[in-house]
Amino acid sequence: MEVKFLEKDADYKAVLEVLLQLRPQYSLDALSAQIDKQQLHHYQLVYVTSSQGVLAVAGFSVGEKLAWGKHIYIEDLVTNAKYRSRGVGQFLLDWFKTYARANNCEQIHLDSGVQRFAAHRFYLREGFNIASHHFSMVDV
Repeated sequence: MEVKFLEKDADYKAVLEVLLQLRPQYSLDALSAQIDKQQLHHYQLVYVTSSQGVLAVAGFSVGEKLAWGKHIYIEDLVTNAKYRSRGVGQFLLDWFKTYARANNCEQIHLDSGVQRFAAHRFYLREGFNIASHHFSMVDV
């Protein structure tokens, strides 16, 4: 397994197709356009690949906040449904830990929908803590 940063190369469409498993509200073209917009604001996409194809995808940004210091915020994280429970997610989170240390980040954060119980078990097993409640106001 290998982690790569997203480029518009041969893997591009396959990466987006895996990300659509997490974000099905987008079409392929709309997802690509949204990624282009977010990349203007430091959003990055990485993916895990092997001879079997694209195994997982994660979108993230590096930022600084008074509450967290320099940190990585994982905005999107999805393991391809075909390869779940095979260590791919753990491999990707280990990469994030290494990347965080190499970039002087003090913390790694993410949000997960309240209904995603399997994801929560995984994050807790990987050392994440439930540190706060995330409140949102939509349709303002």
